[in-house]
Amino acid sequence: MSDGVTDNRELERYEISVDGDPAGFAQYRIRPGLIAFIHTEVDPSFEGTGVGSRLAKAALEDARERGLAVLPFCPFINAFIERHREFAELVPEADRERFGL
Repeated sequence: MSDGVTDNRELERYEISVDGDPAGFAQYRIRPGLIAFIHTEVDPSFEGTGVGSRLAKAALEDARERGLAVLPFCPFINAFIERHREFAELVPEADRERFGL
């Protein structure tokens, strides 16, 4: 199974496809120096396959590469950060308690 994550900046969302089929997206709002994740959806036919985790990881790695602080309003992205603490540093220290991090 091959998959790819792209940043669709026009729609403000990261999109993941599996074997060329749309599998999910992570919606965001971007401001100078900041990206706020607000909603993530995975197509039901891909749930439980790790697609959502691959999407979250790629989106957070891209935010890191771009030097963006992260506000994980989306419960899925927030839970991913809780499980993968190496991404907690992307959330501004002053906001970590607010997100339970």
